[in-house]
Amino acid sequence: MPTGACGINCDVCKLNLLGTCSSCGSGKSLEAEQKLAAQHRLFGSTCAILACAKMNQIEYCLRDCHQFPCDNFTQGPYPFSEGYLQMQERRRKQPPPAFAPDKSPVDVPAHFWDDLQKKDLNTVCNLTLFNLVSPYQMVFHFLNEDVLVDFKARCLKRDNGQGWEITPDPLLELVTVVYLNNVKTLYPLGKEIVGVKDLKEAHFFQGPHALKIQPLLKRYGQDIRGFKDAAKYLEGRPVDMADVAYQLFPFPRVPVYFLFWQEDAEFDPRISVLFDRSIEEVFSADAIWGLVSRVSAALLQGPR
Repeated sequence: MPTGACGINCDVCKLNLLGTCSSCGSGKSLEAEQKLAAQHRLFGSTCAILACAKMNQIEYCLRDCHQFPCDNFTQGPYPFSEGYLQMQERRRKQPPPAFAPDKSPVDVPAHFWDDLQKKDLNTVCNLTLFNLVSPYQMVFHFLNEDVLVDFKARCLKRDNGQGWEITPDPLLELVTVVYLNNVKTLYPLGKEIVGVKDLKEAHFFQGPHALKIQPLLKRYGQDIRGFKDAAKYLEGRPVDMADVAYQLFPFPRVPVYFLFWQEDAEFDPRISVLFDRSIEEVFSADAIWGLVSRVSAALLQGPR
């Protein structure tokens, strides 16, 4: 159920679209049991409102409980309190969670970094338009921000205004290392733009491996201006391919195209993703899935 026992509708929360936070569900739901168990495991305590609703088998406090509003609401930190708003602000600044299509956490195998450290970094920079800033560090522009690849520390870093600091971003780290390992030459761009059905590994993008764009439709299906604002914020370049379309650059020489069609009398709103044919030279199908997922998450986060 998308609505929690307290009345918060998780369907309209960006954290839910990003997969950062799940719905608590009603007091009678399986989601409530799972959320309470996770809260106890992670924090050592649980939400008093959800625990009370579960214990008393109340679906929604506002509708079903005769004691509403009780002390759990008037004296507790949730919902819509200063604590809740601070939590939202803090978690929105974090990179989105990184999960593979099977829902397992993304991890970067150590041998990927081992292989990368054997490469001539000057050559890699020439092929990718990354900038070598030290013998073991290079910087690239990811959408609208600079990211540093630290080969010695084996991590990605971002500038916090006072220097580079480690910012865990497993999905971006994985696709970055894969890209740097696989790039072999200067691939021509713009000759052929293709969709997933045109790729050599098109069979991969089915079922759980379908490109993760449904959250974008939920967020922007009725808000084309919001989609434009998010794409522009990420330094997307408008292209004439659909009702609204933007060319985005997760890497300087790896364009990804997001095409948006508005709802009309015959069709629901639609979003498609296209690529330059050269993407197959540097990414396998699962890496393409990961790249689209990370760019989609950035679009969902929108202007900050």
